[in-house]
Amino acid sequence: MSAIDTDDIVVRRHRRILELARQTGSVSVELLATQLGVTPQTVRRDLNMLASRSMLSRVHGGAVVTSGVDNLDHDARRQVAADAKAGIAAAVARIVPNGASLFINIGTTTEAMARALVDHRDLLVVTNNFNVVDILVDQPSIEVIAAGGRVRRGDRAIVGALAMDFVRAFKVDIALIGASAVDPDGTLLDFDVDEVRVAQTIIAQARSVILGVDRTKFGRAAPVRIAGLDAIDHFVTDRLDDAELAAACAAAGVHVIETEVD
Repeated sequence: MSAIDTDDIVVRRHRRILELARQTGSVSVELLATQLGVTPQTVRRDLNMLASRSMLSRVHGGAVVTSGVDNLDHDARRQVAADAKAGIAAAVARIVPNGASLFINIGTTTEAMARALVDHRDLLVVTNNFNVVDILVDQPSIEVIAAGGRVRRGDRAIVGALAMDFVRAFKVDIALIGASAVDPDGTLLDFDVDEVRVAQTIIAQARSVILGVDRTKFGRAAPVRIAGLDAIDHFVTDRLDDAELAAACAAAGVHVIETEVD
């Protein structure tokens, strides 16, 4: 086979990878290797090449359609790792007792957590996420309080200084939060400064903090720091297979819960 033919095969494979990634927002090495009929090593080289051209962003085990400064839109994020988020949400619901007061923050993972809490009794939920309001407002045993402030059209999140002032009026038992990215040293990251400032206020006003993140977030790039692991009490994920991050959790005394076990 000539070099030209080989290059053409690679180009076609890259186009197919991008097509698959744009359908769901993310792709895994394992899935691509199966669908494309190539080795995982070939897929990793392809993803690295596409990432070097800023066409995808590499994450642990695959890639996502986003840059290091812009997140996916809300609908696309809802599709990424949906099963993993549901498992994380179910695990979080087992930690949250009836009768608790909660903050539930912005994000598709926290929205999954809200859905997992619908059968709880006597909850007080304070949220800056109108999607969470929609999920819980009709539950007779859950009181919902929505933060005031600027509403972001893309995901119906309430952000900004007014939301921060509103959150400071409460001191709750548990904050349920997510993050767009987690560095190997445990730094929690996101994309929007206003969103992060509200998240930091939520963390400060909670007695306990539960973080829910799936493993596609590990090693992902995002520019704004939320907090370190010292701010987290429970780290709930589908699988913590990043050795450095696992060691950072252990060093910080964070309780790790993995929902996928062998």
